[in-house]
Amino acid sequence: MAWRYLRVSSRLSRPFFSFAGPAISRGCSLGNILANRHFVCSTRELSKGAMQTRGFAAAGGTSAFDGRVTQVIGAVVDVQFDGELPPIMSALEVDGHDVRLVLEVAQHLGENTVRTIAMDTTEGLVRGQGVVNTGSPIQIPVGRATLGRIMNVIGEPIDECGPIETSSTLAIHREAPPFVDQSTEMEMLVTGIKVVDLLAPYQKGGKIGLFGGAGVGKTVFIMELINNIAKAHGGFSVFAGVGERTREGNDLYHEMIEGGVIKLGNQASDSKCTLVYGQMNEPPGARARVGLTGLTVAEYFRDFEGQDVLLFVDNIFRFTQANSEVSALLGRIPSAVGYQPTLATDLGGLQERITTTTKGSITSVQAIYVPADDLTDPAPATTFAHLDATTVLSRGIAELGIYPAVDPLDSTSRMLSPLALGEEHYATARGVQKVLQDYKNLQDIIAILGMDELSEEDKMTVSRARKVQRFLSQPFHVAEVFTGTPGKYVDLMDTISGFKGLLGGQYDDLPEMAFYMVGDINEVVAKADELAKQVA
Repeated sequence: MAWRYLRVSSRLSRPFFSFAGPAISRGCSLGNILANRHFVCSTRELSKGAMQTRGFAAAGGTSAFDGRVTQVIGAVVDVQFDGELPPIMSALEVDGHDVRLVLEVAQHLGENTVRTIAMDTTEGLVRGQGVVNTGSPIQIPVGRATLGRIMNVIGEPIDECGPIETSSTLAIHREAPPFVDQSTEMEMLVTGIKVVDLLAPYQKGGKIGLFGGAGVGKTVFIMELINNIAKAHGGFSVFAGVGERTREGNDLYHEMIEGGVIKLGNQASDSKCTLVYGQMNEPPGARARVGLTGLTVAEYFRDFEGQDVLLFVDNIFRFTQANSEVSALLGRIPSAVGYQPTLATDLGGLQERITTTTKGSITSVQAIYVPADDLTDPAPATTFAHLDATTVLSRGIAELGIYPAVDPLDSTSRMLSPLALGEEHYATARGVQKVLQDYKNLQDIIAILGMDELSEEDKMTVSRARKVQRFLSQPFHVAEVFTGTPGKYVDLMDTISGFKGLLGGQYDDLPEMAFYMVGDINEVVAKADELAKQVA
């Protein structure tokens, strides 16, 4: 589509979008998405006035600002105060800057000086500039007014659709729910994706890790989940773009508009998703905190409205990476493989807030980039400890042209038990895994001696395994524009009955190609008939 083209403004290294093609009027401009400075400046200056008012109140109204900038080294800014120092995690506001610049207190250095991390670029910042203590951590707007909107790490709208009209705000640094408020019930979340629902089902209120190297389809998989959950369950979703490509954020926004997940203009209140972006061109402070911003929006829906919310994080590795950069800037000694010594603490502080309570739930799907495809790297390895299910995307399966490229043998789930799923689902899932494992064990023999040397039983195993492998593929709604194949949502019972019949030999006479890129088993039979007619 002509309006998808993108260019990046050089001004302050912030993304600026334009589209070749006619302007589209949908209640607000779809052109300059994601932080066009002309719009954001006006919003930021309005916000700055409010923040400074709080700063004056904290200072007793005796001066225009509480401290002064004494040193600027990239994203690290030192601020000296004459009076009481602001607590750790407090938000400070730079006075007289061309855009709203928020600093978060990270260390107390002595001599009435604090070291802070900037949430935006520090270009143009000079020593001696005034700084206002807001008296609280970073506060962001929350509630239904955020649905359909794109925010940055400090809660500013960056979609050119005007200010976010809400009086509800929350601090991004919050404690995890106490034990007495947490729920222990296990309920499956049906996604409509065959390989997930059958072999590694997701738990409502659980944490799911989406593992994979570069280019195997993590972001497309997440986009499909958002689409399916919004349409099938009607629940709210929050998408936190943590340190990923600006283009992907732009594409996701427009895919959601086309899919009806986000509505503009007079229908904006019917939107089902909030977007929070901190792209890879942002300073490390923004990338390290944007995940907490997205989580805070989701927590409001869970705790104050009793909703079952979906939180998508793309990419949780970038959260770890950004915290590693912040740690180095603050002078901490690196730990294993160069990661920050506080790796487990940083990740735990985020993950423990994602849980089911007696009021509602947050189910989180987190894309996890695996450096050099090494699952033993400290970043993905630390993340494993928090997860209820893992969906591993395999480059080897992607090379076979099977999408989603989910590895059915490496992917796991705590839900995969007869008590949680029922005997039929559990037995079918284990049967599929067994036939695929047997096929994997036979591949070396096939490579050396060929298929002719196998027994009749082994030949049947190979035939069924190859059909199972192809039946696990599925066309996605969000990929229709690329593939031309309509996306499919498959009900859980259709998935179970299809694979049960396949393992039982009901479809041994159908060709392998009939199982490739289809929905349920009825489509397989129809495709086989079509292939037979073509041959005839």
